Amino acid sequence: MLSENSLRQIDKEIAKYPSAQRQSAVMAALRIAQKENGGHLTTELMDQIAGYLKMPKVKVYEVATFYSMYELQPVGKYKICVCTNISCMLCGSRKIVNYLEDKLQIKMGETTEDGKFSLKEVECLGACVNAPMFQIDKQYYENLTNEKIDKILGDLT
Repeated sequence: MLSENSLRQIDKEIAKYPSAQRQSAVMAALRIAQKENGGHLTTELMDQIAGYLKMPKVKVYEVATFYSMYELQPVGKYKICVCTNISCMLCGSRKIVNYLEDKLQIKMGETTEDGKFSLKEVECLGACVNAPMFQIDKQYYENLTNEKIDKILGDLT
């Protein structure tokens, strides 16, 4: 379950809202829990968050399943979030996806056998002017080519 340190972090997030609106900290609480749990959420963690924020469990599940930044299954050390929305699609994101799937020998939504990389298709990440692009952790990588991808992945290993 959540550590005392995580609960203190969640308390800081709760303090940002009126006392009657503590459930407004749900996204931050999920982020904190996911980070502490190695990159994914469990039903038990979401239930604990619901109890801590005094909100129905289903409301926490709705948030966790709606937003692409939350994971309900274990992911690799590096989660590659590939934008496939319209601007990236028009600029070749399908080729980027195909290249990544071939290079990593996995499909979207899968993780490499060594647990190093996961691929995830996401909606617009707001870097349309430099499409195609993907995000790893908090870092954006734009104007992608196969050569750039090789360098990026090589630097991570």
